[in-house]
Amino acid sequence: MSRFRGIWQASLNATKKALTWNVDEWIPPTEKYIFNFSSKEELKKWHLYSDAEFGGFSSASLEIKDDANKPSGVFSGNLSRDVTEGTKWNITRSGFCGMRSKKFDGFIDLEAYDTIALRIKGDGRCYISTIYTENWVNSPGQMEDNSWQSFVFVPKDNWYIAKIPLDHYLPTWRGNVIEAKLEMNPSRILGMSLSVNADGGVPGANSGPGDFKLEIDWIKALRTQ
Repeated sequence: MSRFRGIWQASLNATKKALTWNVDEWIPPTEKYIFNFSSKEELKKWHLYSDAEFGGFSSASLEIKDDANKPSGVFSGNLSRDVTEGTKWNITRSGFCGMRSKKFDGFIDLEAYDTIALRIKGDGRCYISTIYTENWVNSPGQMEDNSWQSFVFVPKDNWYIAKIPLDHYLPTWRGNVIEAKLEMNPSRILGMSLSVNADGGVPGANSGPGDFKLEIDWIKALRTQ
């Protein structure tokens, strides 16, 4: 075969391959790990917050539970409605704790997915799942990320996979739902958090001050459609 004919044949084969590409190579996987609480190294991706930063008395911790079968993260603590007398923050409510991921290096693109799934074991309380996206709803002078929240009711003492469709997350600002029709941009996700309040939640869930405990195995994005 001449050199010219060899080049022509290679070009023809490449063209045929391009015209018969496998559609499966263009479809993203049906699930995507976001967080996997399998080691102490994973905990470095998170930081804790509570009303104690503003004069409250709630407290929280995040640790790895060394289970014989499989390690998991444990978010636990105590919720208190008490407030330090004369605090400069002038807070009107207390009794909350949370764990928030540090900002991703860039963005997490979940455009191809429609659901957030969490494998968790709880205490009968209602928790709040929050997704933070790039600030495109607020004004340019507003430095806070946009937050989208949904309740997660966790049955007591049993492992449970909670699935939350992305369109069930509501836009919020400092814990209050924004009464406007807004749409999340899932391609520009900056971080996530899980939090718990002494008050509120879904009917039938445990509430009030006192201890809380949530075990977390993993957090994934799912494509269910």
